[in-house]
Amino acid sequence: MAIIDGKLLAQNIKDSLKQELEVIKKKTNKSPKLTVILVGDFAPSKIYVKNKEKSATEIGIQSEVIRLPQEVSEQELLKKIETLNSDQSVNGILVQLPLPKQINKEKIINAINIGKDVDGFHPYNVGCLSSNTGGVVPCTPLGCLYLIQSVEKNLRGLNAVIIGRSNLNGKPMANLLLKEDCTVTIVHSKTKNIKEICQGADILVAAVGVPNLVKKDWVNKNMIIIDVGINKVNDKIVGDVAFDEVKEKVKAITPVPGGVGPMTIACLLKNTVESFKRHLNG
Repeated sequence: MAIIDGKLLAQNIKDSLKQELEVIKKKTNKSPKLTVILVGDFAPSKIYVKNKEKSATEIGIQSEVIRLPQEVSEQELLKKIETLNSDQSVNGILVQLPLPKQINKEKIINAINIGKDVDGFHPYNVGCLSSNTGGVVPCTPLGCLYLIQSVEKNLRGLNAVIIGRSNLNGKPMANLLLKEDCTVTIVHSKTKNIKEICQGADILVAAVGVPNLVKKDWVNKNMIIIDVGINKVNDKIVGDVAFDEVKEKVKAITPVPGGVGPMTIACLLKNTVESFKRHLNG
């Protein structure tokens, strides 16, 4: 059994990006800029944004956070995005989710310039991933793939089960694993015999937001588990996997916290640097 250290893996990515940016800065005297828009006072969002800001600054990305009040109108937010789209100094635009109810999330995502969409949520980038034609890959699924590959480089022919079918995690994760030649099954709230399907997996990605859903009788000794869940239970953060009872029964597992979270931020920085390089190359 191995516990996969997401913090260490994320630090390796950040160190590599930092070196790359130092070389580019010496040559061009330019550095990337990431702008995050934070609407309202939702505590978890504020923590995520603070972590993103700190990590970006550490590796040499200029970080800007635009804070807007909870009652901001959809029109005002769209106007702000339009300004950032046309600002040549901005390489990455991220609107922190969730958004207040007066704002249509899809409309906001669709308004972001596809080249600056470092979250990879724009339908164009979703289509590129689905059809295997490039584009920006969403940060969390990309981070999950790197975590899996830190245990097992060659995923060809492996049986991958994803719990959850969201546009943010489940679907892009399925596309990434198909690209690696896995046999992919997505299970969700309407699936029959979820436990039995999970038992046969070589790779299990839990991304459903149900605390401790995956129990020890769902797993096998050759399984790699990636736990995307972040759930608060009695002031404690837990994943979708019952970590303590499962960890001894599998080949490798990510902890919560300290697994997927740091990798999501590292992949966001990676996407920002890629956007910056495309911009430099015209």
